[in-house]
Amino acid sequence: MKIKKGDTVLVIGGKNRGKTGKVVSVDSVKRTLKIAGVNIMKRHLKARRNQPGGITEIISPLPSSKVMYLCTHCGNQPVRIGYKISAANTKERICKICKSTI
Repeated sequence: MKIKKGDTVLVIGGKNRGKTGKVVSVDSVKRTLKIAGVNIMKRHLKARRNQPGGITEIISPLPSSKVMYLCTHCGNQPVRIGYKISAANTKERICKICKSTI
């Protein structure tokens, strides 16, 4: 998966289209992301021993195909991410527009 935890992304599809946020967690098997402040759902919880009941807000996962990375070098433009093998035989993520490393 090309988007990692801590990246800033833009939602390009669905009811949250146009919102931006930082990636909180990534599930590479299901190819989903949790983004802070985006796709918030309300959950009704029953009271337990040490936990009070009530309505809480949780972050629901989004498919990775619905987001694009925001490149800081391009002026916070949504861009595609590619890979480049450097001289030290390490794989680096690069911006497809400005060719800078991420």
